[in-house]
Amino acid sequence: MTRRSLRLRLALAGAASVGLALVVAFFGLSLLFERHVERRVTDELVLHLAQVIAGLDRTSAGAIDVVRPPADPRFQTPLSGLYWQIDTPAGQRYSRSLWDTVLTLPRIDPPAPQQFSVKGPGNAELIAVVREIVTEERLGAVPVVAAVAIERSAVVEATTAFRRDLLPYLALLALLLFAASLAQIIVGLKPLGDLRKRIAVIRSGDADRLGDAFPDEVLPLTAEVDGLLQSREDQLRRARERASELAHGFKTPLQVLSGDVVRLKSTGQVETARDIETVINVMRRLVDHEMARARMADSGHRASSDLAKVVSSVIAVVSRTPAGQRIHWASDLPEHLKVRIDPDDLSELVGNIAENAGRYGREEVSISASRIGDTIELCITDDGPGIPEDKLPHVLRRGGRLDSTSGGAGLGLAISESIVQTAGGSIALENAHPGLRVILRLPAIVTHRS
Repeated sequence: MTRRSLRLRLALAGAASVGLALVVAFFGLSLLFERHVERRVTDELVLHLAQVIAGLDRTSAGAIDVVRPPADPRFQTPLSGLYWQIDTPAGQRYSRSLWDTVLTLPRIDPPAPQQFSVKGPGNAELIAVVREIVTEERLGAVPVVAAVAIERSAVVEATTAFRRDLLPYLALLALLLFAASLAQIIVGLKPLGDLRKRIAVIRSGDADRLGDAFPDEVLPLTAEVDGLLQSREDQLRRARERASELAHGFKTPLQVLSGDVVRLKSTGQVETARDIETVINVMRRLVDHEMARARMADSGHRASSDLAKVVSSVIAVVSRTPAGQRIHWASDLPEHLKVRIDPDDLSELVGNIAENAGRYGREEVSISASRIGDTIELCITDDGPGIPEDKLPHVLRRGGRLDSTSGGAGLGLAISESIVQTAGGSIALENAHPGLRVILRLPAIVTHRS
């Protein structure tokens, strides 16, 4: 995939989206877990606070103290991280875990416990639940501020451990989401692949339109393409009609000229009549050629010819001409080679070249063909004198000829090149030493899988 690939762009966008979503999920889940742990810790502190308040009583010395402290052993372990403290008018009492540290407790309105952040031993941040009460009458009905606190590091450690455990699952989730994103891209872009295959089928001539077997999002595009194809066919049809009308328009004057040729011959002007007849034949050939090109525009990519059959029929005709009778025609053509060109145009194309080969060949003309990828290469080689290397480009030009005594108009190879180019192929000339080799490269018919 290149940087212009739509699939790559969607994959990168999907990866970025998945990554961003997982980052947000990581911090969001961590925050939710931290708040959950903090709520659980607060609930536990409220329970300990209730035990502290329930344990209030007077000591033997008459001071109010927590005579029955909570059972959690951390309250008896110095600097354990879990502490309690009470503030009374007579002073402060606190758990052994506070050691020699006194918490600064805020004054609150009774009776509900409230949560605060306070500083503890070593300036550590504590989560404290504080409640102010008034003791029973037997304890003197004095105000007492009771508090239970725990170091916030416990919550931080639990959150850190949760994040550490969460990361592998998020990594696995990232892989699954990215795989799902790739599957979505493949499924989503499949109609574009089907569209490409359908266009290839149209180019091969097996279909005329894209049709409507596509998702709703692609249908506007296929409708525009089908409309473009229809417009092109209409333009080609009009051009073909104009070419046909022009060709038919030439036929009447040519018929008149043919009558003049007959009259000239009857009056003894045979040489002049022959020259005019040559020009008439050339013009008729040009008219027939233009009509053939119009027919090619009509058939377009739907044209198809069996190469071996067409060449065999052409050789059968050319070998009966005066020039062709003295030549041995050697043909080596594989069966079932299909080329994308109208059979009549292929006959004219091969006929022009075969006539030249028969005219200039000495003893033999060989014809061979092979398939190279999506191209059929047809070679027609004679054993004649060939063409000077500096004259080869000149021969393919319309009217360009080296032999001015042949009676032709120099249009054979030029018309052949025109036919080949219209069919989407190419023609090349090269000296075979001896002789001339004409190489025709024509598009092969390729069957596309749907």
